[in-house]
Amino acid sequence: MPAAERGHTRWGIVLPFLALPVVVLGVLIIGLFLWAWSDGDEVRGDARAGAPATVPCTDALAFGAAERPAKARAHDCTVQRGIDTLYAAVLRMPREDVRGWLRETYPNGPEPRTGGAACGALCLDVTHENGLPGTAEAHVVQVRVEYVNAENALVRFSAFTM
Repeated sequence: MPAAERGHTRWGIVLPFLALPVVVLGVLIIGLFLWAWSDGDEVRGDARAGAPATVPCTDALAFGAAERPAKARAHDCTVQRGIDTLYAAVLRMPREDVRGWLRETYPNGPEPRTGGAACGALCLDVTHENGLPGTAEAHVVQVRVEYVNAENALVRFSAFTM
């Protein structure tokens, strides 16, 4: 063998074939980290986890197996996601319709209670154990009612998982 060829290897041919799997694996790992850190929620509002975001009021009520009463105006409907999910809505409706709406929405639920500083004029807490319909995605629904005047009520609806 001539002296000039001594120590010559074929690494120049083999090295690109060995480097290709390393590069592909690196791209996959970086893509996995970027995917894990991205936020895939499609709601409007702050993209930070745990910050409330605006949602359609029908979505907020449906999470707790409820529908907007016919004479009610719904507003300030939000979702907040973190470890658990919380949907909230504020309804303005005739005071005389509140109890009927609650009875119709949660027929197997407990009777609304009255009084107490944390309760306001009327309160209802419903879980799957005490009458929440099976169509509800929430584990708990809380309704807090304040009477604005002799004719109108402000209803704060929240439905959440635990």
